[in-house]
Amino acid sequence: MISMFKVIKEQISCFYLIRRLSMFELKSANSNHYLGMLWEIINPMIQIAIYWFVFGLGIHKARPGNDLVQGVPFIYWLISGIVVWFFINPAVLEASKSIYTRINFISKMSFPMSVIPSYVIMSKFYQHLMLVGVITVILQFTEFKFTVYFLSLPYYMFALLVFLVALSLITSTLATIVRDVQMVVQSIIRVLLYLTPLLWAPYDFKYNYLLELNPFYYIVEGYRSAMLGQGWYFLEHLQYTGYFWVITLVLLAIGSALHVKFRNHFVDYL
Repeated sequence: MISMFKVIKEQISCFYLIRRLSMFELKSANSNHYLGMLWEIINPMIQIAIYWFVFGLGIHKARPGNDLVQGVPFIYWLISGIVVWFFINPAVLEASKSIYTRINFISKMSFPMSVIPSYVIMSKFYQHLMLVGVITVILQFTEFKFTVYFLSLPYYMFALLVFLVALSLITSTLATIVRDVQMVVQSIIRVLLYLTPLLWAPYDFKYNYLLELNPFYYIVEGYRSAMLGQGWYFLEHLQYTGYFWVITLVLLAIGSALHVKFRNHFVDYL
């Protein structure tokens, strides 16, 4: 617990630094492109079009009577959930290798190492905000216009950020010690794409409760409820909300303990 409070204190005290470094990370990643940061929107939209073509017009349409998912046309159900994945996927992968790929940068700067995964995640969060903005505008031309439930969206964003930071403290520490961990993380992320309700509706699945053990399930469904105006998901599923935060705090405690224990020896593992 002491390590967790120490890491939380470092995040709060270095919040300004995290924002500055994340903006630098985002700009440098797109500095060689003519369209610059527009690619942060173009690439996800191309992938959404492919997913819609394969799963919406292909697999989903091939099943009679399944044009709607929970009363929502598949395309709107898809984009309101998949927007979360375009943040989760790069954030987890990049944050996991953030420490050992930036060790030279660390040696030239004086700040807590726990800041590194955080600013990498924050750099991906800017892209997420832009994509959420684009999809929100698109939904205004449908029957799923802005409602009061949209006000719960910042809560889900905050919850996701905390979870990703907690997870990244574990993966970035272990990946620095053992490089193979990065490959394991990549494999798990590929699997989670299909174990999270992003491309197919799991509501008729007999063992749906097993899928709900995945914390990303909570976030995705929360985003959909907020963006499609379907209710206050975190209040209507209080037990699931409690489960999510317990898992998040446990991961944060484990990740903080691991990070604080090994961070003074990271250079020895390189």
